[in-house]
Amino acid sequence: MKKTLGTMMVAGIVVLLTATFSFAEYTAAGVGNFPFFQLGCLIVGGLTIVSLKHKFEKMYTNEAVGAFALYTVLVALFTNPVIDAIKGLVG
Repeated sequence: MKKTLGTMMVAGIVVLLTATFSFAEYTAAGVGNFPFFQLGCLIVGGLTIVSLKHKFEKMYTNEAVGAFALYTVLVALFTNPVIDAIKGLVG
């Protein structure tokens, strides 16, 4: 029961972080420039984290959530709106 509950919590956090990423990119880039490839990478990464959490009992829920949160930030850094904002700040 504890294993299933932890996996469900990680899956919920993955869905929430993916939805937050999608909303932020939609508001920043609009429909025409939405980063579908990065969204796909985020979904595949989330499925991988959830399956690893389900397979390995010794993996803490906090570790899985933290790893996916860092992965979400990494994916978000390589989208066009963020790159354009960095270009604007630098030059």
